[in-house]
Amino acid sequence: MVKNMKILFFVILLYSFCSFTLKAQTIRLDKLDLTNMECGWGTAQANKSVEGNTLSIAGQKFEHGVGTHAISTFLLNINDNGKRFLATVGVDDEATNKGSVEFFVLGDRKVLWQSGIMKKGTASKIVDVDISNIKKLGLLVTDAGDGIDYDHADWCDAKIEMTKDVSLSSQLIKRTTQKAYISTPKTSDHPQINGANIFGVSPGHLFLYTIAATGKRPIIFSAKSLPEGLTLDPKTGIITGKIDKEGLYKTILFAKNNLGKAEREFRISVGSTISLTPPLGWNSWNCWAGAVDASKVEAAADAMVKTGLINHGWTFINIDDCWSIKPGSKDSLIAGDARDKNGMINTNNKFPDMKALSNYIHNKGLKLGIYSSPGPTTCAGYTASYQHEDQDALRYAEWEIDYLKYDWCSYGSIDTNQNLEAYQKPYKVMRASLDKVNRDIVYSLCQYGMGNVWEWGAEIGGNSWRTTGDISDSWSSVSQNGFNQAGHEKYASPGHWNDPDMLVVGLVGWGPSLHPSKLTPDEQYSHISLWCLLSSPLLIGCDLSRLDNFTLNLLSNDEVLAVDQDPLGKQASRILDADGKQIWIKDLEDGSKAVGLFNTDNNKKTPSDYFSPGNSNIKELIIFKASDIRISGKFRVRDLWRQKNLGIYSNEFSIKVPYHGVKLLKITPIK
Repeated sequence: MVKNMKILFFVILLYSFCSFTLKAQTIRLDKLDLTNMECGWGTAQANKSVEGNTLSIAGQKFEHGVGTHAISTFLLNINDNGKRFLATVGVDDEATNKGSVEFFVLGDRKVLWQSGIMKKGTASKIVDVDISNIKKLGLLVTDAGDGIDYDHADWCDAKIEMTKDVSLSSQLIKRTTQKAYISTPKTSDHPQINGANIFGVSPGHLFLYTIAATGKRPIIFSAKSLPEGLTLDPKTGIITGKIDKEGLYKTILFAKNNLGKAEREFRISVGSTISLTPPLGWNSWNCWAGAVDASKVEAAADAMVKTGLINHGWTFINIDDCWSIKPGSKDSLIAGDARDKNGMINTNNKFPDMKALSNYIHNKGLKLGIYSSPGPTTCAGYTASYQHEDQDALRYAEWEIDYLKYDWCSYGSIDTNQNLEAYQKPYKVMRASLDKVNRDIVYSLCQYGMGNVWEWGAEIGGNSWRTTGDISDSWSSVSQNGFNQAGHEKYASPGHWNDPDMLVVGLVGWGPSLHPSKLTPDEQYSHISLWCLLSSPLLIGCDLSRLDNFTLNLLSNDEVLAVDQDPLGKQASRILDADGKQIWIKDLEDGSKAVGLFNTDNNKKTPSDYFSPGNSNIKELIIFKASDIRISGKFRVRDLWRQKNLGIYSNEFSIKVPYHGVKLLKITPIK
């Protein structure tokens, strides 16, 4: 009996030892810290696709693995302790037919395995790679050379076999960080009037405009030749009222404090076109997503004023998805009757009084935006506008809404045709409904560039239109959304803007958990500069109540914002795209040019290049000739971020630009 007990004890001990050893030697990828896995869009997910669904490749389901999105990189130190890397890879079934990717496994910068180009529906491929004698293991998913749209990529059943017990969690290699630096000089205490110097309003519609002015408070505001029907509050600078007669009205605005007085011409265009300059404001989605509520929206408005952003022309506070009732939900916060007995849309309990919220926003001199879809439900599954367009437009006017983002989403289940008529129809319907109400509502079409919307968005009454998929805080996402706008400039004009999506600076995260933008400081300067050159709507996507000094600097440089708000309304065109360098040029109303010089480093030649962190200390020389930007003779160059003149030049100009960085210049011909 004792002998048998000893044998049993020995067997149990041996089994426990083997189990521990096996566990220590085999490490599942989904058990590692994925925060350092770079994603071109979204966030890497453990045991789920990048959109949070069950991992699925060509109909085959997987319980374990990592869902990511091209361009994706993950680098680990295994220090000669590896045996094998095993996985099953492919494009997740949640992607559309656009998705195409290529998987690579690298060891010490050499390709150990590659999948070839894979698309949705392509059968999964087995990865079984010897990683012995490897110090650094790299996992890479590229966009297969055609952009990152819908490149949902899965590393299923991915695991690393090790020769001994080591903790890989401490061996993850983080992306090289860059210290934030502030370029914009401190705002003067002397008064200065900022923001757009032209404003459009329809005859007889409510007028609301806040004079954007920096300087030591208190500031007293006044105006000369203000049109009949408008009044100006001298303490707040808020102009309200109505103008019944069409025409272009010129007035002079004044801002005075105990240090001096500023003045500026201000034009009011009363007619059929509004949004004469791109909207500047905040949107809740990239920050709070489904966690948004009225208190967070109020906090954004409070912060817009407290931080002084309102003094630089920022105007809109826009609620994105998740404010209406969610059909079928059992959550008391969002459940209920979608509409009242008259078919008018209801808010959920997170927004108990939309009219009161609107009043709160307007009393601060700001404007309120809202969100819906032409389908029966929104992207997040909340009640939308299908077959209730007139009622919803009336409700928006009742709430005094100033901006509508109209997102395609579920409409695709209503009309499965993929032709121009189908793409235009729902947006024409809502346009007609908005035209029936006695209120100016900026109309933002959001359908991700389908049917080349930039070619017809203005024709059907859009004030802006999304030209891209959703943005994420990665360089591959920002650069694709921004630099792919080349060629769209001929479709932009005052009142009609190409929209490459919102800004991803500051604390973002798609709620409720937030993180600092994954863009480097240089990449964030490039992001803001490019969007301003593109005459894009500028919608901040971060938590305004927790702005750091660097992010505030990005959003409050009046000379940079003036490029976006220039009343000529010209979008920049690209005149150079070669060897990882780009030059963009934008004509300005005063006859000068805004020029952006970008070091994009987009020409990846080998897979290992994706793991080479850029060094901001290594700069590329970018040169342009005067003739390249359509001027002749001498010209003055001003650095807009530093608000500093660089000198007078003839024939050509050159400057060094950091990795993924920018030099945003104003070029003024000298006659």
